[in-house]
Amino acid sequence: MCLAVPGKIVSVVVEENCGFRRGKVDFGGVRREVSLDYTPEASVGDYVMVHVGFALSVVDEAEAQLVFDALRDLDLLDELQEVSP
Repeated sequence: MCLAVPGKIVSVVVEENCGFRRGKVDFGGVRREVSLDYTPEASVGDYVMVHVGFALSVVDEAEAQLVFDALRDLDLLDELQEVSP
């Protein structure tokens, strides 16, 4: 199953040569680097919905928490931690 997962941006880096934006995103303790190119308005502290390494939208903290709660209820949060590098 493919789905977007919420995460909180903890840092942002802009590539000098090409302008690509990347961010370190925390998914409930698992941190991954994701592309922020589709969410130019996103900044540190924002929550974003991430699918296959791309932040697709900015969401508020309450909505992110609702998704985390649903994933926890479905026992899917452990799967996120298992695939972390």
